Amino acid sequence: MRRTVSLTAVATLATAALALAAPVGQAAQATAAHGVTVARACAAPAKKNVMACNALQVTGGTPASAHAESALTAAAAPSGYGPASLQSAYNLPSASGGSGQTVAIVDAYDDPNAESDLAVYRAQYGLPACTTAGGCFKKTDQSGGTKYPRGNSGWAEEISLDLDMVSAACPNCKILLVEASSASMTNLGTAVNTAVRLGARFVSNSYGGSESSSDATYDSSYFNHPGVAITVSSGDGGYGVQYPAASKYVTAVGGTSLKTASTTRGWTDTVWSGAGSGCSAYDAKPSWQQDSGCANRTVADVSAVADPNTGVAVYDTYGQGTGWMVFGGTSASSPLIAAVYALAGAPSSGSYPASFPYAHTSALNDVTSGSNGSCGGSYLCTGTTGYDGPSGLGTPNGTAAFTG
Repeated sequence: MRRTVSLTAVATLATAALALAAPVGQAAQATAAHGVTVARACAAPAKKNVMACNALQVTGGTPASAHAESALTAAAAPSGYGPASLQSAYNLPSASGGSGQTVAIVDAYDDPNAESDLAVYRAQYGLPACTTAGGCFKKTDQSGGTKYPRGNSGWAEEISLDLDMVSAACPNCKILLVEASSASMTNLGTAVNTAVRLGARFVSNSYGGSESSSDATYDSSYFNHPGVAITVSSGDGGYGVQYPAASKYVTAVGGTSLKTASTTRGWTDTVWSGAGSGCSAYDAKPSWQQDSGCANRTVADVSAVADPNTGVAVYDTYGQGTGWMVFGGTSASSPLIAAVYALAGAPSSGSYPASFPYAHTSALNDVTSGSNGSCGGSYLCTGTTGYDGPSGLGTPNGTAAFTG
């Protein structure tokens, strides 16, 4: 049974896993506790080159997003933000965009209920059906076949979260779920390659672990796919860097607290205190990053909602006593951003989609406040005007920032 803990305790559990990834002299900082308690869906990695999912299930308290969602939805709805809220917050053309695009979800282990749970989520919010029979949904093992790995209830929560967030942001997208045999970087990386081989131009990865000297090899073996938008969660342990978010070939997705506001936009983002960020110890800086406080790759690039206190609604039944739950973590923000890339259209051949937001910064909501830890007050852990580590360049305002 997973242990239910406060948000502060979650960050403490993550500290050991992230300490090797943090900048010299820094440990991953604890997230600030709000009114909810959470449980990690997946155990923290016990060794290098093994990944953990970045999903946080709300197990106690009432998320602020529950109240906001009820205000936007006439019918009774599950707690947590649903598609209407997320589409409104990020100005997404979800009713008309994404048709013909395939978003791949890469996770470890099997969720036997993935398709049936997805059907319940989509029916709840009036989204079009996405089934294997209809050609919208496909599940494969890491080699592209149907010899699925063993089931795992924690990773099943992650899978449901990912499938639901793609559905929320891009209801017309097709979804490819590729299940790795285990949570090793080698198996997950093989699954990424399979997703691309099977035609996905958008691949979301909601997992991470400590950086290591092997990362350059992983970069070239698994993540260097020109013309494919690959998104990766930045982590849930506060200030500190995870891999593969540190890969120079991916879009590292940070996290925010998303709340309604009496503004023209109607929403406001602040840095989520649990979002991962910082300066990579191993990965070189890509040419499109120009920040001066980190000679290597800086995490993150962009961001979306991740705070469990402003969490999202998810439906999952594998190994659960109930179906509807609320989740946070950068596991929510990565598939959301992958879906936004899909709404923007297929990247051109040979392009690196991670560079796209840097050429369209005016099409993002700048996140200028909040912090995820202690870094001497620098932009690496503090929300500020323009680029900062925890939120990157900001959150989506439509799809223009995600086009080549």
